[in-house]
Amino acid sequence: MQQYFIKQKLENPITITDKETLKHMFAVMRLSTDDEVVLVFEDGIKRLARVMDSERHEFELVKDLDENAELPVEVTIAMGFPKGDKLDLVAQKGTELGMANLWAYPADWSVVKWDKKKLTKRQEKLEKIVQGASEQSKRNHLPSVQFFATKDNFMQEFAQFDLILVAYEESAKTGEHSVFANALQQLEANSKVLLIFGPEGGISPDEIEAYQKAGGLLVGLGPRILRTETAPLYALSAISYALELNR
Repeated sequence: MQQYFIKQKLENPITITDKETLKHMFAVMRLSTDDEVVLVFEDGIKRLARVMDSERHEFELVKDLDENAELPVEVTIAMGFPKGDKLDLVAQKGTELGMANLWAYPADWSVVKWDKKKLTKRQEKLEKIVQGASEQSKRNHLPSVQFFATKDNFMQEFAQFDLILVAYEESAKTGEHSVFANALQQLEANSKVLLIFGPEGGISPDEIEAYQKAGGLLVGLGPRILRTETAPLYALSAISYALELNR
């Protein structure tokens, strides 16, 4: 059944007003009176809804659905600004894998330089990608997207996390393979986890020192060196396996 995220006040009945949502509902899916869909409001509860009036775009909320597709921990993926459309890929696939937030920051070795106007356009694009992926994967919440103008602004957010993990290429090269696994075993439900990934050039020594001083743990992600857009998806998959399939 088709699912939609509704950014309106919760009321019953409800008249949908968002143009993009309406286009998909009535032009693409061709909904008609008495058809049913799932609507998700900001409270994260899925609700079965029936089309009352297809012309007026009015829906009746029939019942709450006891469905939760969220990871048991809140995972924020933070990436140094990468080149090309790599953030687009991570936004889509990371959402499908349970990511709660996608952050990007200007790392020391980021090649790309984005001004405020560019950042705004990129964020708007990523938010659309995230919404589509959230609806497809039946999420209860829309992951947020945030860009940081400076690395200092990014690091000021570290205090809110219960666990900070830094994917470090040198840890993988030296064969370190236990820190990530051990950290996942000790995670409790509803913990807030920050996963930091460098851009194509990796994470600089100065950044590694700063992240460690802030409480970050350096982790390897297996014996193979992963691309910047692959590593977050590997980590999210491992978290899902450890916390959802292996407990």
